[in-house]
Amino acid sequence: MWPTLRATDARALIRFLVDAFGFREVVVHGDGDRVDHAQLAWPPGGGIMLGSVRDADGDRWPLRPGTFGAYVVTDDPDALYKRAVDAGAEVVMELTDTDYGSRDFIVRDPEGNRWSFGTYRGEPS
Repeated sequence: MWPTLRATDARALIRFLVDAFGFREVVVHGDGDRVDHAQLAWPPGGGIMLGSVRDADGDRWPLRPGTFGAYVVTDDPDALYKRAVDAGAEVVMELTDTDYGSRDFIVRDPEGNRWSFGTYRGEPS
């Protein structure tokens, strides 16, 4: 599964996601400020795809910047929280221990997207 999002300044968002959260840039296609397609890997597995917002008339994937939200599993939420805050992420929810055993926090990136990080890996299927 590849969650996807759009950005008004995709290149700046890529830099932020790498610096603040630790994503790894795999590929970025596009000219100048425009990003047609980018893939970022999440070190423990998985990743996201993103690109620049496009003119709505010819867009096959008309997502508005700032409407994306994701929950991402991390083994060290305390260190990641510090890294995100130090990089300028807007805190929506401070580090919290949940009643189901997860340690979570929520931040917004510069485009307004919500990123929830925690130790909860989901229930076995």
